[in-house]
Amino acid sequence: MPPYALDDFAFDLRRAVPPAAIWASSGTATVSQLPGTVCGAGGWFAPPLAAPDSTLTISFDLDGHRLVDAARPGAGNRGLLPAGGTWRPDRIVRRGTYHQYADGRLTSLAVESTLVPAYNSPGYVLTLTIRNRSANTHRIAVHPELAPTQVHDVPLASWGWVPPPPGSGEPVALTHDGLTADLAAEGEATFTIGVQAGAASEADVASEADAANTTRAWESRIALALRRIPVLTSDIPGLEQYYRRSLASGLVCWWDHPGFVTQPFIATSGLDGGALCAYAWDTGGYAPNVLSLMLGDSVLDIIESFLDADLTDRYAIAPDGTGLGVAYAYSGWSLVALTRAAAAERRLDPDLIARLHDVLTALDKRFQPDDQTGVLRDYGDQSNLLEMRGSGWEHVVASPNAERASTLDTLAELSDLTGAALPADELRAAAQQIRTEAIRQLWDDDAGWFRSRYPDGHTELAYSVQAFDVLRSGDYPPEIAAALISHLRPGAFLGEYGVSSVSAEDELHYETADIDWSGAGAYTGEAPQLALTLWQQGEPELAWDVLRRLFWMGEHYPYLPQDHYSDKPGAPASGRRINVIAGLTGAEAILTGLAGVQPNPDGSLHIRPNPVAAGNITLSGLGFRGHTVDITISTDDFEVIVDGQRVSAEPDGTVIAVRPAVSSCGSPNSAG
Repeated sequence: MPPYALDDFAFDLRRAVPPAAIWASSGTATVSQLPGTVCGAGGWFAPPLAAPDSTLTISFDLDGHRLVDAARPGAGNRGLLPAGGTWRPDRIVRRGTYHQYADGRLTSLAVESTLVPAYNSPGYVLTLTIRNRSANTHRIAVHPELAPTQVHDVPLASWGWVPPPPGSGEPVALTHDGLTADLAAEGEATFTIGVQAGAASEADVASEADAANTTRAWESRIALALRRIPVLTSDIPGLEQYYRRSLASGLVCWWDHPGFVTQPFIATSGLDGGALCAYAWDTGGYAPNVLSLMLGDSVLDIIESFLDADLTDRYAIAPDGTGLGVAYAYSGWSLVALTRAAAAERRLDPDLIARLHDVLTALDKRFQPDDQTGVLRDYGDQSNLLEMRGSGWEHVVASPNAERASTLDTLAELSDLTGAALPADELRAAAQQIRTEAIRQLWDDDAGWFRSRYPDGHTELAYSVQAFDVLRSGDYPPEIAAALISHLRPGAFLGEYGVSSVSAEDELHYETADIDWSGAGAYTGEAPQLALTLWQQGEPELAWDVLRRLFWMGEHYPYLPQDHYSDKPGAPASGRRINVIAGLTGAEAILTGLAGVQPNPDGSLHIRPNPVAAGNITLSGLGFRGHTVDITISTDDFEVIVDGQRVSAEPDGTVIAVRPAVSSCGSPNSAG
């Protein structure tokens, strides 16, 4: 039996905060509810088909009187009134009420709509159930009104960051199984309406079976993707829900479209048609271990799809594998991080590691050495980095130079394990030289921060959250780590509801309009990644303090948005900020930081949990190389059970849950 079911990800829509647009996915199509309605549907996408301007509105003829959906607030309103609903990955269920007493007669109806995107078919199914709550009988007719828009074909190579705009093409057809019924006292009637591309015929009439196909696809997807992901239970308020919403964020980025370059294809976003492409940066850079567990052997297909693209001049791949955008400074590091995670559970082909090295070398050449020692790279302007809007964190910067050092170390490690015959000693020496030069050239001892340097020698102190990424890339002197971490305080980087991407104390660079990289909030993966970094740095109390600031998100989002504020609960209501794969970082931080689970490329699994005073945590059913691992963390102790047997900790407190894998020829990292 799968560890999680669809209902485990159900979300009460009454708790939703902006952005208000809610979408559901089938894995081949998506559809949105029409905000403010009980029954209405908005835009939908079934790549390569797009219908962003499609709308379906519903009204009812009740005993000869018109009853409208989308009723406006105010006294005397006689429309259908929204009364809440439930989101699941496969559907949006909304409830409405109509209750009026006039001329000695009670009219009381409960309306429930279920909106489901079709699986392997372009369109969606809307099912309406109307229940009579009175002793009177009624004649009811449903009146659907489909906007006169068309669905148009957008080549898969063109599905980039921005959602496809409206266009002309095929008609959008509406089908149904009958729209009138007699409602007996306390009786109910159900109507099924389909919206699809192309002209309708009798054979095309939508049915509840079409919705059931989507649910079955989701049940299979969850069983596959979460079979090795542990179930978290806890008495700490908010932790369990945050973990589930993080997993849901990854699941709604999962596409198993037969026309895509990989099955599954992991989009950066995609629910609203935007960022249906996959960035190497956030695919591999934020939750590589959790994503590798979810994907199984398919993770190798994902890695290959990025290697096939030209990362020296592209930051993402479209659904068909076409490269998009410009060179991104973090692409190489992210791809290596995902490959390292993949190596923990299977022996990698040495040719893959050699090819990865070649791609990283080419990407390095794309970003030229700076003009001092030639060791550090000039990573260009904001178009190549993470898009802070003001000048500051550009050109020769500590991060991603530090990440480049980390990639060299990892390539050397993978070469040793696979026999790829890379110059491992040279790679490690180059990595250490980068770290040394980053400190010598960029560290400002008085500020306790790294400067960035422009080609003409101009330098700036930009207090960007990106500086903390340096700590993940290798051993740095304790005094530098301590100086960086000292900036993590309320009123600077820490807000009550998260982390600011730029310190609020930085008057040159902090702003409140574009929050993901310029202040007042952050890209959704940043705060949990910072918590993970702090656990790795031996700062468990501060790590927990950062992570617990995010728990409100689990209570107020069905899946996590692209970015969110740090000083108030919510995300910007405007712009396309619907969902993001980096939402998985919450689960990554909990699993590999809080629980201290460390999958290693030699096939071993080390675990060193970090108890917290806030309460107790259990992670059950972690699957690794055929083993099942359960972790129980109390306020001052922990226990690790492997295949039903308790495993004792080593003298340093680490539990070696799974020993290094050994092949028949004696080399580590054989298939498990």
